[in-house]
Amino acid sequence: MIHGLLVFNDWLNSIVWGPPFMILLVGTGLYLTIRLGFFQFTHLRYAWRRTFGTLLKPKKVHEEGAITSFQAVTSAMAATIGVGNIAGVATAIALGGPGAVFWMWIVALVGMATKLGEATLGVKYREVDADGKVSGGVFFYIEKGLGQRWKWLALLYAFLAGLAAFGIGNMVQANTMAHALETSMGVPPWFTGVIVMILVGAVTLGGIKRIAVTAEKIVPTMALIYVIGAVGVLISFYAQIPAAFGMIFAGAFTTTSAIGGFAGATVAMAIRYGFARGIFSNEAGLGSASIVHAQARSKPYAQGLWGMWEVFIDTLVVCTLTALVILVTGVIQTGQTGAELTTSAFTAGLPGLGGWIVVIAIVLFSYSTMLTWNFYGEKSWEYAFGPKVVKPYRIIFIGFLFLGAIGGLTTIWDIADTLNGLMAAPNLIALVLLAGVLVKEKVQYLKEQREEAARQKQEDDDGPPPGPPHVS
Repeated sequence: MIHGLLVFNDWLNSIVWGPPFMILLVGTGLYLTIRLGFFQFTHLRYAWRRTFGTLLKPKKVHEEGAITSFQAVTSAMAATIGVGNIAGVATAIALGGPGAVFWMWIVALVGMATKLGEATLGVKYREVDADGKVSGGVFFYIEKGLGQRWKWLALLYAFLAGLAAFGIGNMVQANTMAHALETSMGVPPWFTGVIVMILVGAVTLGGIKRIAVTAEKIVPTMALIYVIGAVGVLISFYAQIPAAFGMIFAGAFTTTSAIGGFAGATVAMAIRYGFARGIFSNEAGLGSASIVHAQARSKPYAQGLWGMWEVFIDTLVVCTLTALVILVTGVIQTGQTGAELTTSAFTAGLPGLGGWIVVIAIVLFSYSTMLTWNFYGEKSWEYAFGPKVVKPYRIIFIGFLFLGAIGGLTTIWDIADTLNGLMAAPNLIALVLLAGVLVKEKVQYLKEQREEAARQKQEDDDGPPPGPPHVS
């Protein structure tokens, strides 16, 4: 029976990641890019000033929401900066060749517009009940943005998202963590599974606020350590960097020959694994991040700017660094894949230290990803089945962590890819149909920013208001 299910998944996977879906995925990002006036390119620096640039001089925000914009983006990045940046990139290169990295970049560049749209609509169409509890996400902007006749699509998305959480945010993460700890320290996978169940349960029971506080601390710290380690490797192998980029661009359009333990890859394989691992890494198109962005105390388009940078940092920075480390160190010839390949690359570049950086990154990135995806899944099924499903969902989610820890790597990745593609389709359809709303939000936001800048300039020119009259 299990063999039959795997055969069915392989067949479904070939359809889900076939040409029609790839056209829908990239086409949606390209369509939004055009409709928004290539905003992610023309306003990249502007978006930085309005997001990360505000952290040094925070302003009091009076919008509804459960967490800050920064907590929302770190929670979302807790889901995106995970094993997709470490094991996912390595798997893409091992199966699709160096050219897969180029197609990951393409997914990211147009995906910046996609994620901007998801975060914007997540905030715009969220609901806040009398107790201040915030709910939002793809299912809400489908139902409220497109109307009741589309509720079937909202319910379909919610069901698939809750199901997909068991793959991308659960078993894949637990499996990669367990494999890394077994390889580096000899920790039995079953033991890792038990510990992970306890640690994830301890945080997720506290809801989004506890998840956000945890992610706010883990994600920036670990991302910085990982990036510094990768840069250290590239400094040691700086002479090989041009050749690595050459392999990426050449492999994107021509068949990559077999070398050493690497079996070679066709252009179709490069595109297929580049797209699949790209969306797995930054989640642009899945719509999942809209669930946590909806929790932010922010205006719609302002939160969209955070979503745009989320993709940039995840794929164009972190994933690219991982890919370059693998290529410049030459470990692709070993025939390894997944986290093992990335660990070998870091060990070759930073003997003694590099391997530990990867192991620690896998543990912390995986853990934070599990936390956020538990929230994504339970909110999705809460929409589909009602609030009574939340506690049972958490229990089942925690149980699947153990199954993931002791399962097979390739099988789990394949199932996760299939579920990702299925849940993305309803979201991509909604984004295309709501593109006009995004354009209006953009125009309104930029108008408000210009008016605010004009008021500030006027106040600066006029000087401070006069004080009380002097009494001698």
